[in-house]
Amino acid sequence: MTAITNQVAVIGAGPAGLMAAEVLAQGGASVIVYDAMPSAGRKFLMAGRGGLNLTHSEPLADFLSRYREAMPHLRAAVEAFPPDALRDWSAELGQLTFVGSSGRVFPKTFKASPLLRAWLRRLDAAGVQFVFRHRWIGWDEKGRLLFQTSNGPRAIAASATVLALGGASWPRLGSDGAWGDLLVAKGIAISKLRPANSGFTVAWSDVFRDRFEGQPLKGATFTIGRHTVRGEAMITRGGIEGGAIYALSAELREAVLGIGHATLTIALRPDLDQGTLTTRLSGTRGKQSLANFLRKAAQVSPVGIGLMQEAVIASGRPLAAFSPTELALLINAIPVELTGIAPIDRAISTAGGIAFEELDNHFMLRKLPGVFASGEMLDWEAPTGGYLLQASFATGAAAGRGVLAWLRH
Repeated sequence: MTAITNQVAVIGAGPAGLMAAEVLAQGGASVIVYDAMPSAGRKFLMAGRGGLNLTHSEPLADFLSRYREAMPHLRAAVEAFPPDALRDWSAELGQLTFVGSSGRVFPKTFKASPLLRAWLRRLDAAGVQFVFRHRWIGWDEKGRLLFQTSNGPRAIAASATVLALGGASWPRLGSDGAWGDLLVAKGIAISKLRPANSGFTVAWSDVFRDRFEGQPLKGATFTIGRHTVRGEAMITRGGIEGGAIYALSAELREAVLGIGHATLTIALRPDLDQGTLTTRLSGTRGKQSLANFLRKAAQVSPVGIGLMQEAVIASGRPLAAFSPTELALLINAIPVELTGIAPIDRAISTAGGIAFEELDNHFMLRKLPGVFASGEMLDWEAPTGGYLLQASFATGAAAGRGVLAWLRH
């Protein structure tokens, strides 16, 4: 086993780890970034495939509320590195940003790769070193960091460590959650990692599944309990996913985990009230099929009509037997029974992680002095829309500042 010494080790070359490395290097620290993968930012690049959503432009108070119960723990980090600062940082790397119609912020290139390349060049110029294909496996008896490499175990003695290992979604890109057992062995409280911003399973009929797999559901509202979101969803072979579903995934997930299922209510024409819909559906249908009548009279899409038919299968009563009033009620209150959660390795992000009570105000683990944690390893979740990356960048920067303060004192 070989052993080397460096001042600060950053474990994880995603957004949180790279931002910690940048802050540390700017503060004068000698930094080496270790990662199990062959290159940096694998999941970051995946996030940019559909257009890299860096952050969001809404007022900061509204922005912070998206972190729900974790907001008090993340507030200081995000306020110290807010969305405007992230946009300025991107611009300094030559990647100007713009605000989309939804308020989301994107690089003008819509890609992650130009930003990542510019960032790695700047880190290299600042003296940050990178060591890849090094999988962290804990500590040895002397307190040194242990890595598994192609040449066997390797021990690293560091003055401080930043852990930025991600959650457990998309494990093939490096974030597999294996760090949980290593920290639990040190007495660190870890909330179980669970899928966030994920799809859900539905027992569709064969007819519906075969016809509507891959079809979008647009302009609808989706409700569970007191929570309603307007947006889009996508029918999958095994269930439903998409932006509106991701926005409700925390509530849907907790219902499924708590009672084994969740009822999602879909309103296909949320801008039309019950009376208006009933009036439209009270006209003469003539020789039209029910599907054509619903499409013309109420502008219900084919996939929406399919959902209506799915909802009444169990009753044994055909949709054609429904009165105009009953059809109007169903159009804006279609119950969809969610039977399970899509696998965590298919989720966009994860909930759970290191309990904030284990961290001090500088993101240092109280039970492991000199060891800091950041990013998706921590016990928070947020919807898509830029909130995930923003908190990862912000907590990485906060951990970097925390290390600098700890090394000084």
